Amino acid sequence: MINRRPDIETAFVIHPQFSGTGTERAEARLEEASGLAEALDLEPVEARIEPVRKLEPGTFFGSGKVEMLRVHIEDIGAHVLVIDSALSPVQQRNLEKALKVKVIDRTGLILEIFGRRAQTREGRLQVELARLTYERSRLVRTWTHLERQRGGQGFIGGPGETQIETDRRILADKMAKLRRELDEVKRTRELHRKRRKAAPWPTVALVGYTNAGKSSVFNSLSKSKVLAKDMPFATLDPTTRAVRTPSGRKILLSDTVGFITDLPTELIAAFRATLEEVVEADVLVHVRDIADPDNEGRKADVESVLDALDAGVSHDQTVIESWNKADRLDAESYEDLRWRTRLPSRPDRPPSVLTSAETGEGLDALMVLVEQALAANDLVLRIKVTPADAAALAWIHENGEVIEERIDEETGDTFAAVRLTPPDAGRFRRKFRGLEIAAERAAAQ
Repeated sequence: MINRRPDIETAFVIHPQFSGTGTERAEARLEEASGLAEALDLEPVEARIEPVRKLEPGTFFGSGKVEMLRVHIEDIGAHVLVIDSALSPVQQRNLEKALKVKVIDRTGLILEIFGRRAQTREGRLQVELARLTYERSRLVRTWTHLERQRGGQGFIGGPGETQIETDRRILADKMAKLRRELDEVKRTRELHRKRRKAAPWPTVALVGYTNAGKSSVFNSLSKSKVLAKDMPFATLDPTTRAVRTPSGRKILLSDTVGFITDLPTELIAAFRATLEEVVEADVLVHVRDIADPDNEGRKADVESVLDALDAGVSHDQTVIESWNKADRLDAESYEDLRWRTRLPSRPDRPPSVLTSAETGEGLDALMVLVEQALAANDLVLRIKVTPADAAALAWIHENGEVIEERIDEETGDTFAAVRLTPPDAGRFRRKFRGLEIAAERAAAQ
């Protein structure tokens, strides 16, 4: 007898395994699907990998397996069947009829979670638009009175609209209204983004697979209190904070929505505006759960989404990897990975550092890597500052890094070498004309 809470719906979770899919990858997907179900307050009473030899267009599974599932669902008393794959509207409808339980596919599962978690107006609008796009194709499942017709009006008679045509038209009107509202929100976000661009601060975005620990890393680096929980999609709305690097440089750090395998296409399109934070960042920090047995597969999934957004290494964007949750590694794995972080970086192997948002390990080293990446285009100005121009030195200490500083005891003049970003160097030259002696690339130092 299965003990379960009477106030919660129970779920039978299935990951369909097609030929050519590795067992380890399938197990990781099954565990993830169970986590997604729990995030919807479902109680998985059983989760298993189900081999699929041939995909049936009408029911996804073959008739024999459908009957076997019906009997098993009845035996374990599950209320919901969660299938970790995308189902067509016809497959979903036919399975519900045959199994006599609610059937949720991977797309519906993720959309429902996003709908519950979105907090900002933009996030809610994007989720609602994605949900309507998904539901529009499933009207055939929703209505049982599709043969009804409304009479024609006006001068032309005729059968009029069928109910499903009416419902699709209503949905289309709602979607058009949502798009108009979303365009307005996007314009506001674009104004904010332009305002941030006007400020001479580089941007760094944290990206990664859902539940890799991005928000925990973000909180540790920015001293913020963004929601950080051990569950999928704890963060849906982007958050940006000003942060100082070890040398005192000011940067804008952004926490972004987590990626996931087979992210619904509706959501990629709907969240493109939100993910523009990623596309426009000067540096991406890819936060990876390095203790996850499937971490290489997760990495490939993230890089696939980045590529779809025209971002990442393949689009000449600087990427640094934060190998997070190092505190969960055994001693042997920890030493092996620490050795690997010391290997020279290559286009296919970005610079990396072992980190733990839980203990704080490696976060200072991560910020050093970020600073080095941002400094690649820095300029070193050599300046002479007289006592009358002391404000120039104060400005340098506030906005740049003083590498060398020497005072002429006879004249009181200060000779300094200062590191500045190209925008800051331009601001300095406009504000304090005539103080610069020479300039060179910081990389030449």
